Amino acid sequence: MPVPDGLEGQRVDAGLAKLLGFSRTFAAEVAEAGGVVLDGHTLGKSDRLSAGGWLDVSWQPRREATIVPIAVPDLGIVYDDDDIVVVNKPSGVAAHPSVGWEGPTVPGALAAAGFRIATSGAAERAGIVHRLDVGTSGLMVVAKTEQAYSWLKAAFKDREVKKIYHAVVQGHPDPLRGTIDAPIGRHPTHAWKFAVTPTGKDSVTHYETIEAFRGASLLEINLETGRTHQIRVHMAAHRHPCVGDPLYGSDPTVAAHLGLTRQWLHARQLAFTHPATREWVSFEAPYSQDLQHALDVLRAE
Repeated sequence: MPVPDGLEGQRVDAGLAKLLGFSRTFAAEVAEAGGVVLDGHTLGKSDRLSAGGWLDVSWQPRREATIVPIAVPDLGIVYDDDDIVVVNKPSGVAAHPSVGWEGPTVPGALAAAGFRIATSGAAERAGIVHRLDVGTSGLMVVAKTEQAYSWLKAAFKDREVKKIYHAVVQGHPDPLRGTIDAPIGRHPTHAWKFAVTPTGKDSVTHYETIEAFRGASLLEINLETGRTHQIRVHMAAHRHPCVGDPLYGSDPTVAAHLGLTRQWLHARQLAFTHPATREWVSFEAPYSQDLQHALDVLRAE
């Protein structure tokens, strides 16, 4: 097809999203797979379109993500009743299935362990009311009934859930306690990364230094909003990236010294009104072995 005049100068991923109704993420995937050719030249996702040029786009339909039962022996069951199950998610486990991810997931781990969870929402996200990054460990609550799913989804949307994270960041934040209020959106040139950007969504992060080490700090972080990669993006923008997070600018030599293969970030506490009893409940998860080892090394120095 010819490139319409209105797409002159548009990025390939943005232009395909408008032209063919793709999500921008899927458009970027198509481009990265070599599926976008303009006048005989293969384009990348960040290349620009030229009006009037002949555009050839080819792609494979996305296969549906499904829940595959995969046992996760170190998935901690922190709390379980007829309505909810609270887990301590290990690093390396995705919050829910997605296209391209073939590793273990929280719904898959629960299914393998014999748990039945709510069927509300998209099939691949049954019972999932919030997420943690694959590389982030800690607390997640999963709904086991439709009522619990609806209640918890509304609670997260209305910011009625208390979410406390612990993070080890490079350097010493100044001030030692503060608030980062900066909008977060997709990174302008990196398909899988986010950034502080004027057109992003409102994002508020409160932090407080718990312990200071030589060249690093242990922070307690209270999220007022819940954007993708929020803590990682905000701390990097504050020039104190999470240790072990090279995607957002951390020093890989520090992670290697501490024996870390992922970001030092842990969902430490989770509190909310129980969907059935209407009582305020609070849960806490201990650090995983790799995070505790890194802390021990920092304290010893």
